[in-house]
Amino acid sequence: MKGLCFSLPSLRASYARGLRAEDVAAEALKRADAYADPAVWIARASADEVMARARSLDALPVAARAKLPLFGVPFAVKDNIDCAGLPTTAACPAYAFQPKESAYAVQRLLDAGAILIGKTNLDQFATGLVGTRSPHGAPRSVFNSEYISGGSSSGSAVAVAAGLVSFSLGTDTAGSGRVPAAFNNIAGLKPSRGLLSTRGVLPACRSLDCISIFALTPEDTAEVFKQAAIYDEEDPYSRTRLADEPFVPGGSFTFAVPRAEDLAFFGDGEAERLFNEAVQRLESIGGRARRIDFAPFREAALLLYEGPWVAERTVAVGSFIEAHEAECDPTVAKIVLGGRTRSAVETFEAMHKLQALQRRVLMLFAGLDIVVVPTAPTTYKVSELEAEPIKLNSRLGTYTNFMNLLDMAGLAVPAGIGATGLPFGITLAAPAFSEARLVEIGARFGAALALAPGAPFLNRAEADEAFLELAVVGAHMSGLPLNHELTSRGGMFVERTRTAASYQLYALAGGPPFRPGLVKSAAGTAIELEVWRLPRAQVGSFLAGVPQPLVIGTVDLANGRKVKGFLCETSGLAGAEDITSFGGWRRFLERDNAAAS
Repeated sequence: MKGLCFSLPSLRASYARGLRAEDVAAEALKRADAYADPAVWIARASADEVMARARSLDALPVAARAKLPLFGVPFAVKDNIDCAGLPTTAACPAYAFQPKESAYAVQRLLDAGAILIGKTNLDQFATGLVGTRSPHGAPRSVFNSEYISGGSSSGSAVAVAAGLVSFSLGTDTAGSGRVPAAFNNIAGLKPSRGLLSTRGVLPACRSLDCISIFALTPEDTAEVFKQAAIYDEEDPYSRTRLADEPFVPGGSFTFAVPRAEDLAFFGDGEAERLFNEAVQRLESIGGRARRIDFAPFREAALLLYEGPWVAERTVAVGSFIEAHEAECDPTVAKIVLGGRTRSAVETFEAMHKLQALQRRVLMLFAGLDIVVVPTAPTTYKVSELEAEPIKLNSRLGTYTNFMNLLDMAGLAVPAGIGATGLPFGITLAAPAFSEARLVEIGARFGAALALAPGAPFLNRAEADEAFLELAVVGAHMSGLPLNHELTSRGGMFVERTRTAASYQLYALAGGPPFRPGLVKSAAGTAIELEVWRLPRAQVGSFLAGVPQPLVIGTVDLANGRKVKGFLCETSGLAGAEDITSFGGWRRFLERDNAAAS
């Protein structure tokens, strides 16, 4: 079961071959027990309950199983959403209560055959985009444990990205169903308001709240959405799902991108580079880009926390926090109780302003199919968020806070791995009821990107079949002149590391510009390099451009792994300069550039 993938197509194929729900449930429990980050879960269903549920599914006749679209699919739920048999705490133990029934959306998924594994961690009372505001700890990025996983639906995103469950439910008022998806290399669907009933969800801003869906791919989020988006006559904010808008699968489309002067990445050059590459990739699959003035979106976003809508959070849990402030996260308490200062006059002024902004945005969509933005402009370490919790959280909402106020649907999708080794994502957005359009374009974008979803350790065997890992030591490294030969072929950064301590590095004769030559040698040392993942279909054209005396051979890495990479024939070392002492090509270039200046 080690290689079992929890994506919906993989599970269905395995069930068709005779796999039992009991086997999948046992594997999910095993993975949850073994996962190293204890902050992912707040409460887990007991092993006896999970296995009993699985066995009851296995006992169904074949015809009955076929009627369950999510037969035997393990899932998790954010702990501000009710699940019968488990307490709802919203990451505040003093608030805990035992719901009598599951939230409407959760019950729809159970009715479709899914298996609940447990309740996941969140920013307390779903207030934050960081995932650090919980007494249960901060779930960490599956790529680097020093970094945040994003919030408030932090545990839900990590549970999917780490392969613990097939999908999870979060909530999204300000971006909580999208930012954690970007930081963990998975898909996050924020449906149109009201399409997933919020009955049984502890409100943040009740008029804006949405249940969101995390899964490995856009297609998987759509499958879950289809089962959960059922009108709830007992929820006053519930809306009926409209028929899918006409949209030609695989056809051309027009997408809007903020003007260059409207984009902010707060110094994160890798995020900026990956966003620009994502725009080019959308064009390569049939998109026509249009630059737009982002001002109405930005103005709407400011209303969420700098306007009176923060008072809606006060309505939801303000009285509880006032009575239990010592037991609440201080940042959350400060934000929620700040709503007490908002007036009715401010509220109506903001409502009128929002109405005007909604009209401007609708006019922008004339001739447009979607708007494309970075999901988040950058990311941060947990320690950085602890030092500046409000300022940095606010930055993360740059491209998310407007969406529910403007009544839009959004789909966050992975868009690459930066040279830092951290994932980056974009969000596709359109007016309400556009989920099918977003998923179709998002799926095409994902196919063109060809990036394995989730954590780096997830689905390693599947990635090995589709990609070749290649070590580069010179101008093909990120930010250097020949890096485009990798990125233009769909190459993806994996890691910056070093060789084993058995290599020498040379600057080959004939420069400048110089070329590096890596040679295995008993007198060598560890040399800095980058590992990239290249689609196997592109390997041939790339290798055709490798000039003598360079060759592709096997390179030993410092951690014991072996990958293919650039080496140099010894015949090519005539007249070369031994630059091993620099420890890598970048350090050598720094010396060369300093000498030139």
